[in-house]
Amino acid sequence: MADEKKMTLDKFEEAYEDVKKVTLETKLIYSDYWSNTTGNKVYLKPENLQRTGAYKVRGAYYKITTLSDEERKKGLITASAGNHAQGVAYAAKCYGVKATIVMPTSTPLIKVNRTKALGAEVVLYGNVYDEAYEKAVELSQEYGYTMVHPFDDLDVATGQGTIAMEIIKELPTVDYILVPIGGGGLATGVSTLAKLLNPKVKVIGVEPAGANCMQESLKAGHVVALPSVNTIADGTAVKKPGEKIFPYLSENIDEIITVPDEDLVVSFLDMVENHKMVVENSGLLSVAALKQLDCKDKKIACVLSGGNMDIITMSSVVQQGLIMRDRIFTVSVLLPDKPGELSRVAGVIAEVSGNVIKLEHNQFVSINRNAAVELRITLEAFGSEHKEQIMEALNREGYKPRIVRTNI
Repeated sequence: MADEKKMTLDKFEEAYEDVKKVTLETKLIYSDYWSNTTGNKVYLKPENLQRTGAYKVRGAYYKITTLSDEERKKGLITASAGNHAQGVAYAAKCYGVKATIVMPTSTPLIKVNRTKALGAEVVLYGNVYDEAYEKAVELSQEYGYTMVHPFDDLDVATGQGTIAMEIIKELPTVDYILVPIGGGGLATGVSTLAKLLNPKVKVIGVEPAGANCMQESLKAGHVVALPSVNTIADGTAVKKPGEKIFPYLSENIDEIITVPDEDLVVSFLDMVENHKMVVENSGLLSVAALKQLDCKDKKIACVLSGGNMDIITMSSVVQQGLIMRDRIFTVSVLLPDKPGELSRVAGVIAEVSGNVIKLEHNQFVSINRNAAVELRITLEAFGSEHKEQIMEALNREGYKPRIVRTNI
C-alpha cells in the first residue's frame, strides 16, 4: 500500500495526544432508545458537542501540527461544506496564522458565520463541495497558500482516527463502530486505527443514498465520481471520495450502508425527543443505519459527527418528521352548509383526543347544499395508531374523511 508507513499506531498515538489540546472530552452516551429498538447495546459518540460542533477540528489541528513554520506562515486554505471549515479556522487561530475557506453557496448560514467568527476569510463558490474545492486549488496556486484537504490527506485522516482511540479506551469490548462517510477521511482514520487496536471490531461506513460515492468506488475497485449528489445531509454531499485514503479504507472498512433522506428526518426527531441533542443530518447517518444492521446483543458505537444545523433547516426537518411519523396530518371533509356542523366535527375529533391546530373553510366547492362546504383540518396526533382512530371516528359519523398531502 502506498505510504503505508504514514498511518501507523505511533502516528495515531501522537495525534491522540496532540488533539487533546483542542478538543472536548466526548464520552460515550448509552442510548436506551436505540438499544431497545434494535436489541443491541447502542452507545453514541457525541462529536456534535465538540468544540466547533463537529469532529473535524481533530484532523485539521493534527495536520497543522505536522506543517513546517514556513508552510503555516504562507496561510492555510481549504474547501468545506462547513465543519472542516470551522476546524481549520479554529486550528489556524490557535497557531495565529491566516486561513481562507471556500464554501459552497448552499452552506447553512450558521456554518458560514461561525467560520468567519473564528477569524477565517470565507469565499462562497459553487453549488457543492467539489466545485468549492476546485476554487480552493485555484486560489492556493495563485497565492501560494498551504492546502489542508478536508479528507484526502493521511495526516487529516489520522487526526480523525483519534475518535476510535477514545471509543476503544472507553468501551474495549465494542463490536461495531458506525461512522458517516462523505469524502472518507473520518471512516479511513477510524477503521484503520480500530483494526490496528482490535482486528475483530467491525467498522461500518454510512452514506446518504443520494451521495454514495464511496459505495460506488468500492464496487468499482477504484475511486469514481458520481455525476451528481442529492441529499439533505450537506456535510456528506460529496461526488468523489479521496484518492490517497481509498486504499486504507477499502482494506479496513467492513461494509457500507446507505440511508435515504427520510430516515434522517425521523432520526432527527428521535434524537431530540430521546436525547435532547441537536445532530445535523450527516451526523445522524450512523443511528439511521442501525435498523439495517442484522445483529443482536452487540455493543455498537455510533459516531454523531456534527451538530451544526441552521434554524431554517431544523424547522423544516421537524415539520417533515412530524408529518412522516403521523404526528401531524391534514384531513378534508365535506359538510352540509348549515349552522352547528363545524361544532359537530370538532366534537367528534375531541372525543378521540385529536388536537386541531389549523382549519381552512371553503364554502364554494359545490352547489349541493347538503355537501357544500369543504373543511380542511390539520390535526396533531400521538402517531399512526391514533391517526387511524381519528379517521375511523370521522367515518362513523359519515364525514368520509380524505387525507390531504400538504405541508403544515
